[in-house]
Amino acid sequence: MPPLPIRTVDRKCEVAWFSALCSDDYEFLGVPDGSLRSNYEHCGDIVRKADSLGYQNILLPSGWIAGQDALAFSAAMAPQTKQINQLVALRMGEVWPPMLARALATVDHIAKGRLCINIISSDMPGIKESNEVRYARASEIIQILQGLWRTDGPFEWKGEFYQISLPNTEPAKPYQQNGGPLLYFGGISPAAQDLCAKHCDVFLMWPETEDRIAETMRVMSEKAAAYDRKIDFGFRGHIIVRETEAEARAAADRLISKLDAEKGAAIKARSQDSQSFGVQRQDELREQAKDLYIEPHLWSGVGLARSGCGSAIVGDPDQVLAKLNRYMDMGIRAFVLSGYPHLDECDLFAKHVLPKLPTVRLNELQGRRVPDPVTPLTTAPRS
Repeated sequence: MPPLPIRTVDRKCEVAWFSALCSDDYEFLGVPDGSLRSNYEHCGDIVRKADSLGYQNILLPSGWIAGQDALAFSAAMAPQTKQINQLVALRMGEVWPPMLARALATVDHIAKGRLCINIISSDMPGIKESNEVRYARASEIIQILQGLWRTDGPFEWKGEFYQISLPNTEPAKPYQQNGGPLLYFGGISPAAQDLCAKHCDVFLMWPETEDRIAETMRVMSEKAAAYDRKIDFGFRGHIIVRETEAEARAAADRLISKLDAEKGAAIKARSQDSQSFGVQRQDELREQAKDLYIEPHLWSGVGLARSGCGSAIVGDPDQVLAKLNRYMDMGIRAFVLSGYPHLDECDLFAKHVLPKLPTVRLNELQGRRVPDPVTPLTTAPRS
């Protein structure tokens, strides 16, 4: 039994990889490589590779950076994959909520229920707003989406940001049942944590020391319980695994061996979450680290040229597996992993570690993806 009340009690985990839709693939961190640009072909290769290797999910990020729009890209990839879910990052407020719900229903049907959503509440491109405004609007949008998914017949919403009156909800009905696609979310500000505790399904955490992760999980469990809910926990991190620890540490050193500090800072600054509470906490831990290791096998060098998740688990297969097992023992049930270059590290983790983990798809375990669902786009009577 996990030490905290979580939704998925069984000791199993969902393992996701990452497709670099936002110009975030390198052989040497911070050194742009034209062969690793975020075009449709390269990003698609990463998704197809992760699908063929048996990962259960893949994160598709969102940002105002040359690359691929996450939702449009996921629609293109769904028919090309066989078993993998796609965790699509969506920044709340960019699309009118009813039409966003319809777009999600479209992709969910194309993918036959292999869709999950990563809720983002950072600033939209070209505008700066307060935390209070961004999270209040995100809360309304999530409630509208969930209301459209769960309501039959007319739908009304009267809020601060949106006033909506719809004669029916059929265009928004997803392929998935019992609440629709799972909502993943990450953020450590009080407003962010409250949003997740109240509305979302999986709380994603960036790498920190194990004691700080445990404390965050305790706080979030209590916040969810206050809303009479349970949530699952996920870990978003990078991986550098090699046959020996020495090789893994050498690979980490090599990754930043050509990094210019000013270039790294500029890459970080272009991200829309570069000033978030979470990024500041990642920077603080790195500044306190010895040789960039914030604890054994957790290396913070990636954060020198990346906003957001800035640390990697570094070690041989047994050491990496032991670290993931400790996280699972703490109650973590989802891993969203990546490494540079993403195709190569996807192969290495699948070779050395993935088969040793007890895996599951959370949306299947929780009854969202079911056989032969009845929807307006499957077998329900046409109105």
